[in-house]
Amino acid sequence: MRAIAWACMLVAVGSLCLTGCSTAPKTATGQENLDQGVRTTIDTARRTDPGIQQFIDKSAGYAIFPSVGKGALIVGGAFGRGELIQGGQMVGYCTLTQASVGVAAGGQEYSELVFFQTPAVLNDFRNGEYSLSTDVSAVALKTGASANANFTNGVAVFTLGQGGLMVEASVVGQKFSFQPVAVAQNVPARPTPATR
Repeated sequence: MRAIAWACMLVAVGSLCLTGCSTAPKTATGQENLDQGVRTTIDTARRTDPGIQQFIDKSAGYAIFPSVGKGALIVGGAFGRGELIQGGQMVGYCTLTQASVGVAAGGQEYSELVFFQTPAVLNDFRNGEYSLSTDVSAVALKTGASANANFTNGVAVFTLGQGGLMVEASVVGQKFSFQPVAVAQNVPARPTPATR
């Protein structure tokens, strides 16, 4: 999964856009790996800050991106593939892309959790291309961080470093695509990996 994320990120570095990666994993193995990554991310988030459960319980839905690869060398970008969970079910696949121009060099990998406060905001996400407004910022997940987190424009975003470490990441300019699971697999929605 990391190789796919970094490969797609390189496309962004070369062209300032990340249109080369599909929304859903192409194989059953890829889908299972993503499911496992989502489960692990949710479990790690709960262990890191048990208060995150209030966002899981009260949100209209949420998208989990287990591995977002981000890098920069004058022109940078990020890519992540995730799952959208609504009403206790995984209802589809989503991608996160981000392009940026700057002078930083280097890269990082982290997980991202995006919570949608209302059905209206969730439907905006599901209805096609969706992007975060410039006033939305990510909260680096650590013990107690969720207690002071709030929704901005109906969205709350948390980041988590690999292995549960705290990581700060800019979410400005992130764009998302969504594909229902029935379209990707021609099967009905299934229980969320977090509750299996």
